Amino acid sequence: WEVLAGSGYFEFPDYGGTRMTVLDACPTKNEPQVHDAVRTLLSQMNIEIVEPEKTRETGTCCGDSYYGNRPGGEVKERMRARAGEMPVEDVVVYCVSCVKSIYIGGKKPRYLVDLLFGEETDPQTYEPDEWHRELDEFAGVA
Repeated sequence: WEVLAGSGYFEFPDYGGTRMTVLDACPTKNEPQVHDAVRTLLSQMNIEIVEPEKTRETGTCCGDSYYGNRPGGEVKERMRARAGEMPVEDVVVYCVSCVKSIYIGGKKPRYLVDLLFGEETDPQTYEPDEWHRELDEFAGVA
């Protein structure tokens, strides 16, 4: 994200000031340069950022990291709870698992790559058991 945000060569779509919030991915919790780059990209696309209360370094998991450690119903409840903390309907995410979680939580996930190319975000397989089965198959674990 940092390279693209500073490149000056990308033609950004214009979202006309659409209000969106950001769910920062867990692996970037201690990576403020990623948080800044993501927000720079959103600004370059003319997106008004509405920050949630828990964001950047103080952000909390979308709920997917509980998969395998908690019963499925509890995982989905945590996903709904985190999505419920988002102050607007459109939630920018840059993690594929966050796409699924925000969708389960009843908000509209907007995957950053899709936004950059003017595409809608399709959560595709989103049920946690099915999604993690696909991940395991892809990784050759299943």
